[in-house]
Amino acid sequence: MAESDSEDLSRVVARVRERIDPDAAERTALREAVEALSARVEDALNEVPVDADVIQVGSTARGTWLSGDRDIDLFVRFPDDVDRESLERYGLAVGNAVFPEGHEEYAEHPYVVGEFDGFDVDLVPCFDVDEGAAIQSAVDRTPHHNEYLRARLDEELAAEVRVFKRFLKGIGAYGSNLRTQGFSGYLTELLVLEYGSFESLLRAAADWHPPVELDPEDHGTRSFDDPLVVVDPTDSTRNVAAVCSAENVARLQHYARELLADPREELFVDDEPEPLSAAAVRDHVRRRGTTPVAVVFDAPDVVDDQLYPQLYKSIAGVESELGRRGFAPIRSATFADDDAVLLVELAHRTLPNVARHDGPPVHVRDHAEGFYEAYAGGDAYGPFLNGDRYVVEREREFTDAADLLRSETLFEVGLGANVEQKLREGYEVLVGDDVGELAESFGVELARYFDPRP
Repeated sequence: MAESDSEDLSRVVARVRERIDPDAAERTALREAVEALSARVEDALNEVPVDADVIQVGSTARGTWLSGDRDIDLFVRFPDDVDRESLERYGLAVGNAVFPEGHEEYAEHPYVVGEFDGFDVDLVPCFDVDEGAAIQSAVDRTPHHNEYLRARLDEELAAEVRVFKRFLKGIGAYGSNLRTQGFSGYLTELLVLEYGSFESLLRAAADWHPPVELDPEDHGTRSFDDPLVVVDPTDSTRNVAAVCSAENVARLQHYARELLADPREELFVDDEPEPLSAAAVRDHVRRRGTTPVAVVFDAPDVVDDQLYPQLYKSIAGVESELGRRGFAPIRSATFADDDAVLLVELAHRTLPNVARHDGPPVHVRDHAEGFYEAYAGGDAYGPFLNGDRYVVEREREFTDAADLLRSETLFEVGLGANVEQKLREGYEVLVGDDVGELAESFGVELARYFDPRP
């Protein structure tokens, strides 16, 4: 990277920071809210028959939050000899006392979400375990993450983290939920610590050759089968980047190169496309000359982190089956709101009545004789010879992709459990131009599909 390009990037980053660095008023409001909420929690803990404390964790505790973010994470630490049922009961009791009008949510165990002075607050119980000790709940690591980073992130490094977060959000790679499969807040902080600055991280990422393995505390890397490995400084058995997909690692690499080559603020701004109309969807279908097919059904009533892995599994199964049957899938997508959609774009909707099936070479006697005997005298054309192999042309079970999707075969492709349940309750198959009907609910998703970018 030329010196002038580095200067250009510095100017872009400076302008981005003007937008994303919290000002003094925001910091004061946050501090006062945390102090008031912590006092409420401590009062509620007086009614619980065990010793526990409250700590602030997450980006607002470490100064890596972006201006405008209104999230506070408070963890209530209970002794590690408290049983799981009691932890959940005490945690909910404290949460509901602090937020009488809040509501309960469930991750690995239940917690309470509420609102205070314009902040969205998660009040999460966890076990107070020593660093390196066996955790009892996945969230038990979080206080140790907090301590590790607070000891190492000064204000300038925190500012570099904020810039990196804003960049990841702009390119659509931020978020460790199982829908996005991107970079978590903790991972972004560790990466900036590893490389020392946003620019140094960009330069390194632009030249990554996955799998990339980083081990901040030299624990000794274990066998992780992931494109990006960052060994948790507080838990040598865990890859912090495990949820980060190969696609999002590649996405970071692509846009790191773009930003280094042509520094510009647009890459730090969320780029949500204008939703497509039904007519625009139909225009794309006609222009491409393909046949999209969409299975549409009521979305299962589960949280996104349960829903999207099932949708990804289901669309992979549907696309694979359509490919195996000869319909030549080009691309697929899945999305959900009130409805869920499994969309596959096909090169062919319909196929000939027969399909060629190659057998073994004649000289492979046992297999060749078995193949010949299986088809001789049957309804297939052949067996006949093509070179040194037996070949038959046999009747297809399905010549129309829509017929396949409307049949019981759909339930043989490896669907997610909740997806299968909803499909058995009923679904619709849209074909060709009819997928334009999806634009009313999924215009943005279809805009991304028909204008794909890295």
